[in-house]
Amino acid sequence: MPTIKELDYEQVELCIDLDSNSLNLWSKKQWESEFLKKGTTIFALSLENKTIGVCSLEIILDEAQINYFLINKNYRREGHGRYLMLHLLSHCEKRNLKKIFLEVSELNFEASKFYESFHFLTIGRRKKYYKDCSDAVLKEKKLLK
Repeated sequence: MPTIKELDYEQVELCIDLDSNSLNLWSKKQWESEFLKKGTTIFALSLENKTIGVCSLEIILDEAQINYFLINKNYRREGHGRYLMLHLLSHCEKRNLKKIFLEVSELNFEASKFYESFHFLTIGRRKKYYKDCSDAVLKEKKLLK
């Protein structure tokens, strides 16, 4: 059974290692900055004492932004991402947040399909946002009815 816990700054290397072996999206400086950002919580998903996923969630007033979401590629399509996302949504709902946002590369079809399964809707684009010049697709999910 997977477990989820909040990480603190002392565990920044865990995120750097996981990222560098998967997406290689953020630099060490970006991860350090993320841990120090006010209103941000970093969650780790572990299976048998091995961290297989990580997520950064930033809360601003009554909204949240998923800044980073990753499940190790060797553990995808086993329900671990769903488990972590359900935890994040519950975390946001307990805080009476109204919306949650994220962005995903237009080329990341697997992630887009995953987010759509949670009813995240496309609300915009950032043209040529990523290093490979792909667009960032902005997505939103309303939490309160």
